[in-house]
Amino acid sequence: MFGLGGQELILIFLVVLLFFGAKKLPELARGLGKGINEFKRAQSGIEEEMNKISSDSEKPTALKSVDKDLAEKLSSMSDEEKAKLADLLSAKK
Repeated sequence: MFGLGGQELILIFLVVLLFFGAKKLPELARGLGKGINEFKRAQSGIEEEMNKISSDSEKPTALKSVDKDLAEKLSSMSDEEKAKLADLLSAKK
């Protein structure tokens, strides 16, 4: 953990205990936990927004409508037609 050993962590804990007192430590830990939790939530929210923006900007609008049409056509195909299409696509590679 950050390259600190057990003795260093105990020393740091004792110094914090001397500065803030035993009654303030739970309140400080609670505040620190809430801050870390809020930071993680904000980070995941930013990552989701970046992923959504990058996936939306990669496809032009015309391709999005083509993708929807293709998905509808694929969903209406029978299993035999899907198998034939898969064979055709694998043969081209």
